[in-house]
Amino acid sequence: MARIRTAKDVSRKEVILKAAASLFHEKGYKAASMRDLAELVGVEAASLYNHIRSKTELLHDICFNVANVFWEHLNKVEMSDARPIEKLETLLRFHIQQMINNFQEVYISDREWRYLTDPYLSNYQNQRRTYRKRFAAIIEQGIESGEINSIDASTAVLIVLHAVSGIESWHRSKIKVSGEELEENMITILIDGLKK
Repeated sequence: MARIRTAKDVSRKEVILKAAASLFHEKGYKAASMRDLAELVGVEAASLYNHIRSKTELLHDICFNVANVFWEHLNKVEMSDARPIEKLETLLRFHIQQMINNFQEVYISDREWRYLTDPYLSNYQNQRRTYRKRFAAIIEQGIESGEINSIDASTAVLIVLHAVSGIESWHRSKIKVSGEELEENMITILIDGLKK
């Protein structure tokens, strides 16, 4: 029987999660099957259940792993001594880099989370709302300090995060600028657009 191939310092579960993110991105969570996933990792479908309990568990792990990465980064940014506009740029660069370097996982966590089941669905929705409020609070601090134009912070967060999710089209593009150029262009447009 075939075994799941892993690289050094990578667990079989991590290989399965990476493959699941790729599959969910390609087919959508609902249409993807465990048989599809088994084929992708090169094992019998029954062998997958030695490492995971269900397709639902895979979606849960992908979504919450990504959420935890963003949450931990936000905590560090909030605790830093940087000015609000610098914090905002740091957050934005992180979002852009995650969309460039971990696209499929971030895409799934952003688009397919609605297929989570409770209590995980409610928990995830609460985390998303809280994250956006904390992001908006940094913008509000920048408005108060005179670094950022007087705008509605919640609307600014939605616009910025939607712009970052648009990196999906960069991944599909046949002719594209480098990831570094994309990041710098987005920072120039989005941060300079907010600066007072």
